[in-house]
Amino acid sequence: MCFDPSASHAGRWLLNRRDFLRFGGTGLSGIALISMLAEQKLLGADKSPIRPQWSPQHPHAPRPPHFSPKAKNVLVIFCSGACSHLETWDYKPELIKRHGEPMPGQEKLITFQGENGNLTRPLWEFKPRGQTGKMISDMLPHLAEMADDLCFIHSMTAKSNTHGPAENQMSTGFTLDGFPSTGSWVSYALGTENQDLPAFVAIPDPRGVPQVGPNHWNAAFLPAVFQGTAFNADKPIPNLERPKEISAAAELGTRDFLKFLNDHHLARHPGDAELLARISSYELAAKMQLSAAEVGDFSKESHATLELYGVNDSNKLKARFGRNCLLARRLVERGVRFVQLFNGAYAMGEGVGNWDGHKTLKEQYNIHAPILDQPCAALLKDLKGRGLLERTLVVWVTEFGRMPTFQKGANGRDHNPHGFTVWLTGAGVKKAFSYGATDDFGYKAVQNVATIYDLHATILHLLGIDHERLSYYHNGIERRLTDVHGEVLTDILA
Repeated sequence: MCFDPSASHAGRWLLNRRDFLRFGGTGLSGIALISMLAEQKLLGADKSPIRPQWSPQHPHAPRPPHFSPKAKNVLVIFCSGACSHLETWDYKPELIKRHGEPMPGQEKLITFQGENGNLTRPLWEFKPRGQTGKMISDMLPHLAEMADDLCFIHSMTAKSNTHGPAENQMSTGFTLDGFPSTGSWVSYALGTENQDLPAFVAIPDPRGVPQVGPNHWNAAFLPAVFQGTAFNADKPIPNLERPKEISAAAELGTRDFLKFLNDHHLARHPGDAELLARISSYELAAKMQLSAAEVGDFSKESHATLELYGVNDSNKLKARFGRNCLLARRLVERGVRFVQLFNGAYAMGEGVGNWDGHKTLKEQYNIHAPILDQPCAALLKDLKGRGLLERTLVVWVTEFGRMPTFQKGANGRDHNPHGFTVWLTGAGVKKAFSYGATDDFGYKAVQNVATIYDLHATILHLLGIDHERLSYYHNGIERRLTDVHGEVLTDILA
């Protein structure tokens, strides 16, 4: 360093050539070090919240993800009632071998409905499927044909053994009521490319809704405009068609006048989220008078497509569910961001219209399996054939699994949240892949144990969203879909 007494105080210390090279070299090495640490992901990541910048006037306009996504759309197939993993996807030779024996270490196990009996083998035979030889049961033969396209998570766990809270967790991340659904979070984060249809559509089973009903598509504390729209092929969105006695000009004039009043009221109450949601809903409804009618019109679908989905099947429930599956494909095809398709309903009672097989599992599943199998497999085949799986993530879920034992004095299995199976296919996930495992009897997850938080984190990741940064400030808390939990299941990513 050299000192210049004539210089101002701020500039008295000047670098000579030797010091300039010494300090300059240190700075360059620091830059190189930071670059190397970043490449090796050893730097602390910025996890500050990212709240999407959305316009109340155009709440469903497309918004950029946090990073490049693998998937553009998500289709969730939800089998309500807790479909048994032991009758479908999770092959356990030891369970077959030990049929009729007490479960070791659990001889007097008490579960949701009471005491358990002995180990009971699957009620359908398992066979190797596809080129990989994945063992899947005969209960769902059409879906079994898709084995080489599916990515199984055999180590899923849930926090509750009760249907309502478990359904809540699978769809909202929380067992309690009052939290936004996954589809609402996705709509809030990304909007949708199709501005003539809802960003988020829920398709209830023809027999009714799941146990917690609208919780599955509720926006809760998110702005109300991000709530899902529920309709199915049997019951399209009501009140969209213009009454015959009202002319098109009169309807248009009424809409313009209503928009004038709404805009005037909104200017005086700019923070009214409910009003914003209602105005947006009215505007979307006007667009949907044509688009919603078109998406539910199957008249231009080929005869081969209708037969593929079984929409003319003699089993009327199967045919109606097939129509719902076809509707799901048409919604995805038109760019709807998030579609939730339900199989099973609770209004008919325990196990009657859903997968809750406590007392007579074989008899009940013989009814439910054909309703699900062909239409659901057709949906996957059709999405694949049209190239839609390249941009669509399909996720099959149920709220928890079932016990490897029969309930004492019954011919069915009790609730089991300790280990069960979900699967994914499509954009961004490996094909013909199995992740995690339950124990020898299918009771508890023991290898690569996964949580619903992990599943949600992975879904958001495939959409280009960092689950730790997507948030909404509510009652003094930065809320997330994954709460304070969740890890992306990187092993299943393609």
